[in-house]
Amino acid sequence: MHVSPSDLTGRARLREAALRLFAQRGFAATSARAVAAEAGLSPALVMHHFGSKEGLRAAVDEQVLARLGAALRELDPGGGDLMASLGEVSARMFGADPVLRGYLRRVLQEDSPASAALFGRLLDSARTELERLIAAEGGRTDADLQWAPFQMLCLIVGPLLLEPVMQPNLDRPMFDVQVLARRSAANQHLLRLGLFGSDQSTDAPDPAKPAQRARRR
Repeated sequence: MHVSPSDLTGRARLREAALRLFAQRGFAATSARAVAAEAGLSPALVMHHFGSKEGLRAAVDEQVLARLGAALRELDPGGGDLMASLGEVSARMFGADPVLRGYLRRVLQEDSPASAALFGRLLDSARTELERLIAAEGGRTDADLQWAPFQMLCLIVGPLLLEPVMQPNLDRPMFDVQVLARRSAANQHLLRLGLFGSDQSTDAPDPAKPAQRARRR
């Protein structure tokens, strides 16, 4: 449900204004005064509610993570087609929210402790969801569990980062529901074969063992 900015508290208005401006300009190029002006509030309220611009950024990150977490919790491992469900969730979460896409793209491309920390939090969420997916598949997997969360996160976040160069090479908006459904089907094929070992003709390498040379008969 859309909430008008006038219906938000002062703290929430500042946080939403910061989300928009950080997405447009980046954190370094956005002042606390600019955020206050965007929210229609006094600059003193930024310090009052968040202590500093860094505190405001932390609050924005928490809100973004809460939105992503709530969306992921809508997935039902027992519902049948997980990737189709993920596509629907992605369409609702990102398709109608270019600001959220822009914010994540800005933050994750920064070389800063804050961006690394946010990626770490996203990675933790991916690891949790991966464990849930594996449990839904009976608890068995041939995947490298150290790298699988990174791979899962790349499937979800990668298109956000690459949107500016991917979109010109597509004939439809890449976050359109039907486009996401097709991408999700491709992801499902990849995960089913690579993550859950459904393809018996291909054995995943054991990272604990040295590579073996093929024997010639």
